[in-house]
Amino acid sequence: MESINKKDLLWMYRAMKTSRYYEERMEKAYLEGKQPIFNIGAGPVPGEMHLSNGQEPAAAGMIVHLTQDDTVSATHRPHHQAIAKGVDLKKMTAEIYGKKTGLGKGKGGHMHLFDPKVKFSCGGIVGGGIPHAVGAALANKKKGTDWVAVAFIGEGAANSGAFHESLNLAALWKLPFVLVVEDNGWGISVSEKKSTSVASNDLRASAYGIKGYHVKDNDPLEMYKVSKEAVERARKGEGPSIIEIETYRFLGHFQGDPELYRPKDEVAGLRAKDPIERLKAHLIDENMITSEALDSLEREIFQEVDAAYQFAIQSEYPNPEAALEDVFC
Repeated sequence: MESINKKDLLWMYRAMKTSRYYEERMEKAYLEGKQPIFNIGAGPVPGEMHLSNGQEPAAAGMIVHLTQDDTVSATHRPHHQAIAKGVDLKKMTAEIYGKKTGLGKGKGGHMHLFDPKVKFSCGGIVGGGIPHAVGAALANKKKGTDWVAVAFIGEGAANSGAFHESLNLAALWKLPFVLVVEDNGWGISVSEKKSTSVASNDLRASAYGIKGYHVKDNDPLEMYKVSKEAVERARKGEGPSIIEIETYRFLGHFQGDPELYRPKDEVAGLRAKDPIERLKAHLIDENMITSEALDSLEREIFQEVDAAYQFAIQSEYPNPEAALEDVFC
């Protein structure tokens, strides 16, 4: 089996650890002002909040193979994907806090993060980002580039009309497109077993005559390997692929979700297989880095994330009249 180089594995570890610490901070920041009685509109971070703790391998294992010229379309649970793609962390955090220094001047919030500099976008409509990424792939092909477009979705979005229509065209036109399905087992509170007729969504690739890959048990190394092949195929003009990764959602569908639908021991079992700890152990066991060097790296990550939050907190809110700006009639 092909080995993975140290540089890429360390990049993945940094992206995954940054995302995890970022969201652990957000988990606390979001609840400020919302306790003891949960009020979704209260506190410095109003609105819904969807965190991706546990799902980091899906983003890092794919985006490690992408460049700034490649397009990523993400979901309503986008932080791990945004961080891996290189979205400006300070502006992203300010956007989530609703500040005028944010990516969208504080008007989009955490589900609508747009950073054209790194070709990243996300949205709250389930499956809505698939056609956008296919459109980017079509543009890439027409321009004669080797740029790739990647769409991330949850497994529930694979049952949407946009999934079929987009993949049909991507396959028909042999576009440089990769669809990553993050299967965390739950479409909000509905088990995949009760909503989907196939065992895994990579099997649907055969319906479009394209390549399908399945990554078991949230394995960051396997995600790296299949993503590398899918991206290379896309760059060479060999058409689109579907990758489904069995990933973990450590937290609820949204913050404040009572999670009454989940078996009581499910989360504990998932946390026992934390992919970040597994990757860390691999790096040390393969003598790629020492635990002391990783500790130093983690301190750098903590400082970077803390600085982003401090920037957001200290930034100003937009003036009320700004609500009339950037409006199209």
